[in-house]
Amino acid sequence: MDSNNVLGEFLRARREATSPAQMGLLHSGPRRTPGLRREEVAMFAGVSTDYYIRLEQGRERHPSEQVLGALTRALNLDPDAAAYLHELAHPGPRRRATGETEHVSPDLLQLIRSWPYTPALVINRWMDVLAANPLATALYEGREYADNLLRMAFLDPSAREFYREFDLDWEQVARSKVARLRAAAGVDLDDPRLTELVDELSFKSADFRRLWARHDVAPIPRAVTPLRHHEVGDLILTCEVFDINSAPGQQLITIHAEPASPSEQALIMLGSGMTPSGHEDAGYVLSVAHH
Repeated sequence: MDSNNVLGEFLRARREATSPAQMGLLHSGPRRTPGLRREEVAMFAGVSTDYYIRLEQGRERHPSEQVLGALTRALNLDPDAAAYLHELAHPGPRRRATGETEHVSPDLLQLIRSWPYTPALVINRWMDVLAANPLATALYEGREYADNLLRMAFLDPSAREFYREFDLDWEQVARSKVARLRAAAGVDLDDPRLTELVDELSFKSADFRRLWARHDVAPIPRAVTPLRHHEVGDLILTCEVFDINSAPGQQLITIHAEPASPSEQALIMLGSGMTPSGHEDAGYVLSVAHH
């Protein structure tokens, strides 16, 4: 993974993902590459084409705040992508990888254990699963690579079936996870754990390579996810993500269903160990990532 020209790669990816119609340009025949041309971005941003090309090629790495604002408008960036652009152009101090095992607070573990009908996970920046309460363990039972949410989405052969068997649903889940990884990484693209994870996923999954190359950025604090559990069937669940202030980089994910819905009843069945096949909850499982 090359981190030498992240700003240029981001600009190019967002340019290629921005259609001429989005910017009010009339159709002018087929284009050799998708999205906007470099000269069109330069025109919308009010900079010279040569200057914009230098930005994409990494020969100019520190555009002014005025230029960044103009590029945000020219590429129709949302607030998350705009903040990411500013971080790439003016990076702050990088976090140091300590190599130590990440520990989850005993108080937090006790809290999520006390939720019999609410699946809950604790993850780190790279979506390694540091802890899971019994209901989360039951919800993800049978999934391969359950130690990391990205590896599970891209490398588990049954992931598309788990995400309701419809490619669109899987695509939405996969894209949101990759965008969240970009947001968490920021300019720390040479972090050893991130490099290891991205290299593995890029080697094993063409879908990951495609989505990683888009440079989408989104923290995704809340998402509605359709799942197909092998015992309780179809579920519509909402995932909420909370930063853990006492452990920077760690996040708590809670999963819940609409009150009185069939999905809530299914979660209650899982939490009670009374599933259609007679499955009983095997108890609390804690998986800690060692990096």
